[in-house]
Amino acid sequence: MAISMNRYHLELAHLFKQFRHELRGLTKSQYKVINAIENCRTNALGGHVVSCNSCEFKKNAYNSCRNRHCPKCQYIPKIKWIEKRKEDLLPCPYFHVVFTIPDSLREIFILNKEVCYNLLFKASSETLKEVAANPKHLGADIGFIGILHTWTQELIDHPHVHYVVPAGGICSKRENWKKGSEKFLLPTKVLAKVFKGKLIDMIKRSYHSKELSLSEDLKTLHMFESFLNDLSFKNWNIYAKKPFAGPEQVINYLGQYTHRIAISNYRLVRLEGDQVTFKVRDKDNPGKSTLKTLKVREFLRRFLLHILPRGFVRIRHFGILGNRYRKRNLSLIREIEKITEIYQSLANLGSDELLKKIFNIDIHQCPKCEKGILTPKAELKTFYNSS
Repeated sequence: MAISMNRYHLELAHLFKQFRHELRGLTKSQYKVINAIENCRTNALGGHVVSCNSCEFKKNAYNSCRNRHCPKCQYIPKIKWIEKRKEDLLPCPYFHVVFTIPDSLREIFILNKEVCYNLLFKASSETLKEVAANPKHLGADIGFIGILHTWTQELIDHPHVHYVVPAGGICSKRENWKKGSEKFLLPTKVLAKVFKGKLIDMIKRSYHSKELSLSEDLKTLHMFESFLNDLSFKNWNIYAKKPFAGPEQVINYLGQYTHRIAISNYRLVRLEGDQVTFKVRDKDNPGKSTLKTLKVREFLRRFLLHILPRGFVRIRHFGILGNRYRKRNLSLIREIEKITEIYQSLANLGSDELLKKIFNIDIHQCPKCEKGILTPKAELKTFYNSS
């Protein structure tokens, strides 16, 4: 029997409930994510019975799992994060730079997620800061936001970091804000060369300090050094997109990328037997999608590749926008540029207030009579123990 979006809203949770018994060799972290996704907004997590004070309507409102890999739980955190970032916008154009790795490194990254994802952040962020500080280029201390993604549209492992970079920085004497070009940030060939050298060196150091787990064909020193030598002769690509049209476009971009997971429910099209069909971006027709079909077991295996290590931070701030000195540096820049208006963030509002203020959505309004207010009447007990 085929289950499609037209008759039945297919969700990731449905796939796990029906096919998790076919998955093998799962880690504790993967089990926790699967359980969270399956139980999100169901009676397993409890909730409340809410009823309208104006008509007979009532419903069960179940609690969310709040797991960062759950497709149902990212919307409000995303909005709050974006609201907070609106306070930090600087008076200059913004650029989008993507650092990725050669395909031959992917296996090492999968075997050593926490170590290698941290190295990817470290090598790419140091590259941006070093090249920007060079007087031949911008000659200033810059700041930027990095967002780790590990997937392609088809859920293949593809670790890369998206950076949102202001075209400007603070000069070494901290007396001037130096504006960069509105059309050009930093030379990508230089970025690629520096990044390649830094990441290979960091991977080599991690190998010698025995931090890496490796496949059998790379465990000897000779084979590993030969592997790194081959990497050094390859072309590494750094992708720099066109500059954003303005601060509003920066925010819209961040909204698309910050809290994205490997695949969202809206991309799932149908389940037919043991095969799932989902939407992927059509590379030949920008802005359009095509369909991809996989065995459900393979689909779920690919999804689980992108479960992050516990506590891993996938959105990071660097340079003059680093968490430790961001407020001080922003105050300095605004003083230099004589900026007096500061965006008043709505991030501290509750979820219901935030939706009402930004989108004029009242989650307490009765969906039936559209006049009454939904109020909790009884608690629904939790039946699931996450431990």
